Amino acid sequence: MRIVTATRYVTPLREGGSLPALVEADDSGLYVLKFRGAGQGPRALVAEWVAGELARAAGLRLPEIVGVTVDPALGRNEPDSEIRDLLKASAGLNLGLDWLPGSFTFDPIVGPAPSADEASDIVWFDAWTSNVDRTARNPNLLWWHRQLWLIDHGAALYFHHAWADEEARRRSPFAAVRDHVLLPWASALAAANERLRARLTDAVIRDVLAGIPDAWLQDEERFADPDAHRAAYARHLGERRDAAHVFLEEAERVRANLV
Repeated sequence: MRIVTATRYVTPLREGGSLPALVEADDSGLYVLKFRGAGQGPRALVAEWVAGELARAAGLRLPEIVGVTVDPALGRNEPDSEIRDLLKASAGLNLGLDWLPGSFTFDPIVGPAPSADEASDIVWFDAWTSNVDRTARNPNLLWWHRQLWLIDHGAALYFHHAWADEEARRRSPFAAVRDHVLLPWASALAAANERLRARLTDAVIRDVLAGIPDAWLQDEERFADPDAHRAAYARHLGERRDAAHVFLEEAERVRANLV
């Protein structure tokens, strides 16, 4: 994970309850900053990093993900007390996504429509990572330079909010796939299954998990140390990939009813 330091708080991005912000960093780049002090805490940042970098390994497009160091004094001139409190609670290492200037949100009605292969890859990937936040209401997909880009994976890997139930979720059919914004175009799910399973090997999963900062893995008492925590993520993702037929069958069944 490349690390930058936030030097200027540009503006809040008031989408959802976590109050992400646009910041400038010491590399002169602009980033959408996700705060560790927001409602879901560091687990949302873990989901952003893990799902985001696994998506990249799968061949999907998304902005660069960086660690962003935040000084609580960054927002000292911000008039909104909620934002000032959030900045204070987020001192240290946060997460940022490269800003895509001029991008616009994918609209399933307006289009343009994605290819069957791309739609199928994204549907398969979101079912694998249990990403419930790719709906028509909130697609978290951007058109940029005539290509589709994925953003906002903080709602993925939701099993890590209740580790006691994690084992049962490894073979979940992922019923939320019925609301996936790209499901109508995902007519090549079987090919996506072969393609992505070959790319998302155990070694790839381990490499992505190794990039999680230790500081984001301190809030779960059931694990002895961050490495044990990473191993639990690896076990879940590996076993869920190997049981992909479970969520693949659900996606195919729901899609058949749609089209």
